[in-house]
Amino acid sequence: MTDLATYIELAGVTAGAGSLGVAKHRAPRLYWSLVGMPVTWGRFTWNYNSTMDVCGLTVQPSGFRAFVKRNVARSEVRPVPPKIRRVRPTSTGLHITLRLPAGLEPADIAASTERLRHAFGVRSVTVMETKPGYVELRMTGWDVLNRVKLPRKARPRDLVVPVALREDGTVFERDYRKVPHALTLGANQSGKSMYQRNLIKGLAQLPVALVGIDCKRGVEQNRYASRLSALVTSPDDAGRLIDALVIEMEERFDLLALYGVSDLWELPESVRPVPLVVLIDEIAELFFVTSKKDEPARDTRVMQLVRLGQMARAVGIYLEVCGQRFGSDLGRGATALRAQLTGRVVHRVNDKQTADMGLGDIAPDAVTAVTTIAPDRPGVAVAGDTSGGWSRIRTPEITPDEAAATCREFAHLTPALPFLAPFRPIGQITVPPMPAVPPLVPAQPAGE
Repeated sequence: MTDLATYIELAGVTAGAGSLGVAKHRAPRLYWSLVGMPVTWGRFTWNYNSTMDVCGLTVQPSGFRAFVKRNVARSEVRPVPPKIRRVRPTSTGLHITLRLPAGLEPADIAASTERLRHAFGVRSVTVMETKPGYVELRMTGWDVLNRVKLPRKARPRDLVVPVALREDGTVFERDYRKVPHALTLGANQSGKSMYQRNLIKGLAQLPVALVGIDCKRGVEQNRYASRLSALVTSPDDAGRLIDALVIEMEERFDLLALYGVSDLWELPESVRPVPLVVLIDEIAELFFVTSKKDEPARDTRVMQLVRLGQMARAVGIYLEVCGQRFGSDLGRGATALRAQLTGRVVHRVNDKQTADMGLGDIAPDAVTAVTTIAPDRPGVAVAGDTSGGWSRIRTPEITPDEAAATCREFAHLTPALPFLAPFRPIGQITVPPMPAVPPLVPAQPAGE
């Protein structure tokens, strides 16, 4: 009986270990909660002081503290690391709040993230400054970008669209109120179209007007026609549509002046125009010309785009620009337009110069991260903004049919705007205006 009991016990242990091995690959969140998080937390607690000392992240204590140590505690005065204020476990890692001592800054911690990653045995470590004197170490227990699945609570709302997952496990959101215009770059098969699909799928669920400019004969955006208020598929038509958008922008500014306000969201809901998102696929097609006689028309539409980039945010018109390359080599007005595109998302590119075009002017240290994206990981990108911050992201995989189905499901949200009537997609069912659609709720100030 003893041998049988021992055999049963060993079999149970083996089965449990096997189950954990399966969970590590099939259910990494479960494995992290059961095994990875307790082990990492213990390793962090046990090795914290020595690790910070070895990494040069300690400073000499204050004179009073040194006096107390030397004369009251009768112990050796040693350099002190940042104080641990909070350890918060998450489904993907650990978030640790540190209070920086005098003499350390967030950049010092950020410069040592690779050493901290190896010391604590985690997949990645990123540093976020939460408030003056405090930083948050975001440790990720495994490669969350391997199989991306957004949390269920990540839903489109107001003018915020969750489109990807960051490497620290948080959701990357496209917030048009905070970042009105954006540029997305990437080579063929880099996942650039996947990013656009996720964006369109989210935008389709919001009460906004979507305007498509796809000069590749509409091969990318035709399938979303049921949710588009306008779609053009040639540079000439794009020029006419952009002119119409500029006229609409000027009329909206007249409306702001009439009510004595400076922003669309300050208008009463009863007269507030619907926000517009202009989706431009392959921006280079708007710059290229085949003959010298076409150059004046090109210059006109580019300058009109620059005007939209400079002023349209205040009246609720937002640009979402996509392309493979975008720099001065495209021609006059390219760099002026790029300067207005605050948000930047750069996928795998074919040359370092393209990475410089997208991120070199706002986050130079992110350029190296772009050039290291592996070809077998489509959808991985580096997202940055003019604040200088950046992060690796990856979009969940969805098919064009899924995005198109969402557009058909929410086709009733498509506003019928008279000035866009000449550019309405061919074959689209005319949808009457929907006054019952609830207006977007203006963003609340922080802390309310």
